[in-house]
Amino acid sequence: MSIHIVADSGCDLPYSFLQERHIYLLPLIVHLSGRDYEDAVTIDPKQVYEAMRNGEVAKTSQTSPQKIKEVFSELAKDGRPALYIAFSSELSGTYQTAMMMRKEVLEQYPDFQLTIIDSKCASLGLGLVVMKASELAQKGMPYEQLCETIAAYCSRMEHIFTVDNLEFLARGGRISKASAVVGGLLNIKPLLHVENGKLIPLEKIRGRKKVLKRMLELMEERGNDLQKQLIGISHGDDEETALELKRQIEAKFGCTRFYISQIGAAIGSHSGPGTLALFFLNEYIEA
Repeated sequence: MSIHIVADSGCDLPYSFLQERHIYLLPLIVHLSGRDYEDAVTIDPKQVYEAMRNGEVAKTSQTSPQKIKEVFSELAKDGRPALYIAFSSELSGTYQTAMMMRKEVLEQYPDFQLTIIDSKCASLGLGLVVMKASELAQKGMPYEQLCETIAAYCSRMEHIFTVDNLEFLARGGRISKASAVVGGLLNIKPLLHVENGKLIPLEKIRGRKKVLKRMLELMEERGNDLQKQLIGISHGDDEETALELKRQIEAKFGCTRFYISQIGAAIGSHSGPGTLALFFLNEYIEA
């Protein structure tokens, strides 16, 4: 591959997949039980979910500047151009830090071609973009065209997700504890999406079945050429519900290409077990 692809662990792609595709990883940091872990590398998401179910609180931080500079310097020495597709700048400071480290590395290696895209995406929404970048780079797409195409993919990626238990959002300060208690009693499942890189609440729905039905309705309203697309589904240790959503999408839209993955330890630390997320393009791009 003549172009290096770089991603951070906010893409929620398995480490084995990234290694297989020769994608460079910048891991976010997960703080749990008094220890620091590298997301996707030294901690399994199930470990985080089990700890959260037992009342522990997991915290996260961005990739260290030193790690980012180390990876960029390694790529610069190799001499090939690189593209880093970053986790939304509205959800992490990694993009801003990467831009600073890029400036430092270019002072030492002024001929190094390094483009950094603020994806405004998260979880497997970002993961699908990273997968497409790797695919196009493998096919030999020219560097400038690759960067433009991937930026277009990012801008068209839809994120629709729900959390199973409002308590986890309350622990992280996303909602009040009172709202979590009332929501739990009423079996309320919030539906959210990503808009300009930010998490935005859409609706509050009672019951899991109604949530799945509404996710499909939003997919129909927002999607374009869904049968041609690779549909992403990620989950917080709830593969059964993810597969049920897949079956419903197959039946309703005739989609045949899916990528299903578990939400990683860093993002899962905030969303909690039972989270379910759906990703697709609102405008299909032939590339």
